[in-house]
Amino acid sequence: MKNIRNFCIIAHIDHGKSTLADRLLEATHTLTAREMAAQVLDSMDLEKEKGITIKSHAIQMHYRHNDTDYTLNLIDTPGHVDFSYEVSRAIASCEGALLVVDATQGIQAQTISNLYLALNHDLEIIPVINKIDMEAAMVEEVRDQIVELTGCPPASVLTASGKTGAGVEDILQAIVQRVPAPAGSETAPLQALIFDSVFNSFRGIIAYFKVQNGVIRKGDKVKFFNTGKEYEADEVGILQLKMCPRDEIRTGDVGYIISGIKTAPEVKVGDTVTHVETPCMEAIAGFEEVKPMVFAGLYPVDADAYEDLRASIEKLQLNDASLTFEPESSLALGFGFRCGFLGLLHMEIIQERLYREFNMDVITTVPNVSYIVHTTQGESLHVHNPSGLPVPTLIDYIDEPYIRAQIISKADYYGAIMKLCLDKRGVLKGQHYLTSERVELTYDMPLAEIVFDFYDKLKSISRGYASFDYHTTGYEKADLVKLDILLNGEQVDALSCLIHRSNAYDFGRRMCEKLKDLIPRQQFDIAVQAAIGAKIIARETIKALRKDVTAKCYGGDITRKRKLLEKQKKGKKRMRQVGNVEVPQQAFLAVLKLD
Repeated sequence: MKNIRNFCIIAHIDHGKSTLADRLLEATHTLTAREMAAQVLDSMDLEKEKGITIKSHAIQMHYRHNDTDYTLNLIDTPGHVDFSYEVSRAIASCEGALLVVDATQGIQAQTISNLYLALNHDLEIIPVINKIDMEAAMVEEVRDQIVELTGCPPASVLTASGKTGAGVEDILQAIVQRVPAPAGSETAPLQALIFDSVFNSFRGIIAYFKVQNGVIRKGDKVKFFNTGKEYEADEVGILQLKMCPRDEIRTGDVGYIISGIKTAPEVKVGDTVTHVETPCMEAIAGFEEVKPMVFAGLYPVDADAYEDLRASIEKLQLNDASLTFEPESSLALGFGFRCGFLGLLHMEIIQERLYREFNMDVITTVPNVSYIVHTTQGESLHVHNPSGLPVPTLIDYIDEPYIRAQIISKADYYGAIMKLCLDKRGVLKGQHYLTSERVELTYDMPLAEIVFDFYDKLKSISRGYASFDYHTTGYEKADLVKLDILLNGEQVDALSCLIHRSNAYDFGRRMCEKLKDLIPRQQFDIAVQAAIGAKIIARETIKALRKDVTAKCYGGDITRKRKLLEKQKKGKKRMRQVGNVEVPQQAFLAVLKLD
C-alpha cells in the first residue's frame, strides 16, 4: 500500500490537462505506440469534437523509481464550470493533485476554484506550469502568480510541456515523493467509495470505486450501504485503457466491480461498498449532494417514447450523477421530465448524449432556475417551473437564487465586462489587480441572468481572454413577473418564463417578433401575444395565406366578387375557431438565442 499514489489533474478549461495525461501514460509505458492517440482519455466522440473533457477518467500506471515499483492511479478531470461536480468526485478519491497552469494565460478563475476544492480535502498540491514550449510563454510571471496564490516555495513549481513531453519525468518523481500514500487498514472491514458508474448492455452496471479500508476479492458477497442491496462480486479489476480483471483489490487502490446489477437506481454515486458478513459501521462521509442550477423540461418528440426516455435518462444518470430528473406534464407537449443541470453547456451535452447513445430525440423547454415563492398565507414553495406558480393574488413576494461571480480578465476589457455585469443586474463586490495587466472582478448577480448567454457574451467581449467561475450564495427578494406567450389567445405553457419586471416588456416584444418569423403561416391570421397576467404587453400578427378566390370571376357585377369574398371570410373565421397552431422545435430554442 505504501507504493500506491492516487492523484488527479485539475486546471482551467483548455490548459492542457488531457495532453499532459497522454505524456504521463507514454512515459510510464502504460499504452503501446499503437494504442496511443491524442487525448486518449477523452473516449467520447463528443469530447473529441468539442475539444473538452466531459467525464473524469481513471487509469492505472506503473512507474519504477529508485528500484521500487509504484502504482499510480490518475484521474483526469474536466475544466469547465458546468462539470465541477465531476472534479469534486475525483478530488474525493485522491490524495494529491497536479495543479496545471497555462504558461501563456496564467491563473484563471477555474484554477482558483478547483484549487480551493482540493485544499478543502487536504490534498497535496503539485503546481505545474504547462505549455512552456509556446512562444508567448511567461514562465517567471506565472510562477510568481502560483507562489502568491498557493504560498509554496518557487523551487517546488514544476515546468512541463504536454506537447513535447519536457518535464514529464520530474512530474512523475514529484508525484512519488510528494503525494502521500493512501491511509487505511487492510485488516479493517471493507469500505469502498463509488465515485462513478457506467451502464453496459451485456454486463449490467459497472461501478468504479476506491478502497478506503479492507480488501475486496472476486466472488465476495458485498452490499451497498445506502440502498442495503446485496450482490456477489462476479468480477473485480483495475482500470487501464480497458478493464483488467484481478483476483483482489487492496486498500488504497482504484478499481471496478461487476455484479450483474440491471436496474439503474440501485447504484448511487457516493455510496459505500462493504462485505455482507463483516460490514463496516458507517458509510464514507464527505461526498456532497449535487445542487442543480438550471432546470428544463425534456419531452419525447413522439409521445409513445415516454418510457424509453425514462430508461435512457436513468442509464445516463449512472454515468453523470449531476443530472437530476422528475416526471412532469405540459399542456403543449404531453408527458416528459423536469431535469436539473449544472449549466447550459451541461444541458446541451445531455441532450446530445441522449440522441447519440440512446437514439432519443427530445424537445427541450426554456431553461430556468428554481425560485422560492412566499404566499400571503405564510407558506413558502419551491417552484422550478413558471406553470407551478400559485395565482398572482396569493403571491406575497418571490426570492430568486443569487451567485457570487468571479471574473479574471485583461485590464483592457474592464469597462466592457463591467457594463455586461451591470446590464445583468450585477452588483460589484470587489476588484483586485493580480498584476498590472490582469484584474479580478467579484460580482453578486441573480443566477437567472447568467443562465442564458452570459458566458458567450463574456467570451466575445473579452476576445476569449476572460475566465468565469461562480458559486451560489443564497436567495434574495426580487420583483419578478410571469410572462406568458399566447397563440391565438391560447397560452403555450412551455414558453412561459419568470422574468424581472424591468426586462419583461423588452423581452416580450422580442419573443413575439422571433416567433412571428419562426411559426409557419396558416390559412388564417395568428395573433402572437406576450402577456403579464391579463395585460397584453406586445403583439405580432402572422398573416394568413390567402387563396385568390376571385380569380375565376371575370367581368360581371362587383356583387359577384363580394359574394365570394364574404364566403371566404366566413371560412377563415371558422378556421380560426377550430384551428390549432403547431409550435416548431426551433421556436423553443430561439428563446435562448434572442440576441
